[in-house]
Parts: sequence; structure tokens; C-alpha cells
Amino acid sequence: MKERPAPLRDDEWMPLTEHLGELRKRIIYSLIVFVLGLVVGLFFSQPVFDYLVEAAPVDNLDLHAFSPWDAIGLYMKFAFLISFIVAIPFAMFQLWSFVRPALGAKEQRATLQFVPWALVMFLIGLAFSYFVVFPMAFLFTEKVTNNLGLEQTYGVTQYFSFLFNILLPISLLFELPLVILFLSRIGILNPVILKKMRKVAWFILILIGVMVTPPDVVSDLLVAVPLVLLYELSVLLSRIAYGKRMKALEEKELEQMD
Repeated sequence: MKERPAPLRDDEWMPLTEHLGELRKRIIYSLIVFVLGLVVGLFFSQPVFDYLVEAAPVDNLDLHAFSPWDAIGLYMKFAFLISFIVAIPFAMFQLWSFVRPALGAKEQRATLQFVPWALVMFLIGLAFSYFVVFPMAFLFTEKVTNNLGLEQTYGVTQYFSFLFNILLPISLLFELPLVILFLSRIGILNPVILKKMRKVAWFILILIGVMVTPPDVVSDLLVAVPLVLLYELSVLLSRIAYGKRMKALEEKELEQMD
């Protein structure tokens, strides 16, 4: 009969409760910024909507509302996207603040650099998905509709749902190298784990690339290949970050021995 593990002492529970309290505080801060971003996003929804309609892949895009709630729902979707862009670097900063006590001085400075890059990578993914992936997918569906002899009537909700379903997943995937680099820097991930996960990761990324693009090989490759390259870049960055971490730990052990 196996012995039950001894219950945690009071002095062992305290660090756990403190960590949970700190994590809760960081999540609340991030949610507050996200809500404030929603409010700000409502004021910018109209200009963003006008730009996207004017820059549509087809000329004279005529959108229709099929429900009284379409316009309100659209405002909220734009506000959500704008708030998401604002909240990403702040959420990364809160994550860094949460793990900072466990990091050395050098690691703190190194990982703090990830905060602004979170926004940069998201915007790069947003540009790639909007200027490359979305036109391909939209024009393909337009071509199929015309081949069937159908008259295309665009619902505003359907059009922007189609757009956001492409933009958000790809933009978030562009955060992959940064997230993996950060987790490698603090010791949660390492290159060995990432190499073991390579086949599964490739399959998932290629599947995503196929799902958000028209069903032709060229379009699939134009999306799947950059996503796979992002993963391989993540593995390379993880190897560099892990090597620096191991070197720092060895130097720390040598200092303690002296």
C-alpha cells in the first residue's frame, strides 16, 4: 500500500498562495487594460471600417446589413481587434513582471526586450494576413461564385467575419517565435522538446495554412511555408536562449563554489 504524501506545512503553502495572488493581480490588470481598449476601440471603429471597405480586394464593395444587430456587432468586433492590439504588449509586460522575481538581473533585462516585440510581431502577422492571405482567399471565393453564375451579395457581418477569421489566427501565430524564446529564456522550454514536437507542430501549422487559404497548392504553400519557417526560427532562437541560460547557470555555480 502506497504511503500518502505528507501534507504541506504552513510555510510551504504561503509561497503558493502568494504566487496565485500575484498571478490573479496580473490577470486583473490585463483585463482592465483590455476593457479600456474596448472603449477606445469604439471611437476608432468607424475610421478602420471605412479604410477596410475602401481597400477591399474588389472595387465598389457594396455591403448589406441583414439584421438590426449587424452594425452593433461590427462595432464590437473592431473594438475587440483594436483592444487586442493595445493589450498584447501590456499582457506581455504583466507576464514578465510575474516571472521577474525568479530571474537573474541579466535575464530580467533580456526578457524585458520581448515586450515591445510582441506588438511588432503581431503587426507583422496582421500585415501578412491582410495584404497576402486575405486577397487570395477572397478573390478565390469571388471566382467560384462567378463561375457558378451567381450574383454576389455581401453581408457586412459575413464579410468581416471572413476577414477576421483569417487575420486573428495568423497574427497570433506570428507571436510563436517570441513566446517560445521567452519560455526558453526562463527555462520552461528547451530545443530538445521543440525538436520532438516538430512533426506535430508542422502538421498543425500546415493544417492551419490549408484551412485559411483557397484549395490550391500555390496558396497553401504561400501560407504554410512561412508558418513552418516561423517554427524553425523558434527552434533556432530557443537553442540560442537555452545556451545562454545554461552558461549563466554554470557561471553562477562557479561563483558560489569560489
